[in-house]
Amino acid sequence: MSDMGELVQFPPASDDGDGDVHDDDGYDGPAELIDGENTVRATVTLRGHFDPISGKYNWYGRVAGSPEVKDLVRTGARKVRLRTPYAEVATSLSDVDPWGRPRVEGFGAAPFEVLDTFPDETAGE
Repeated sequence: MSDMGELVQFPPASDDGDGDVHDDDGYDGPAELIDGENTVRATVTLRGHFDPISGKYNWYGRVAGSPEVKDLVRTGARKVRLRTPYAEVATSLSDVDPWGRPRVEGFGAAPFEVLDTFPDETAGE
């Protein structure tokens, strides 16, 4: 053992029973992109995690490509507000992928519910 003491044991990533391990928070569903007076309905896939180095919550994702979303990007509306059923946050449309889906990201408050406690490790025992 080094002079640094014992290693910290983190709880395992959550498992929802489908065999896939999920260790990030997230949201998949309807959203709105707000550019001034213009509101565009969209579908988003968002994920996030707490960054222990910066001490901030980091969230990111993609907006499904649609003619309306493509028009926002094409007209230069890169700074938008993203609204989900959970929250509204400022973000930017960036890094459009080959399928026409712009990236969104932010630090701090996420536009979805975030787990703020670890799952009960004794559940099911």
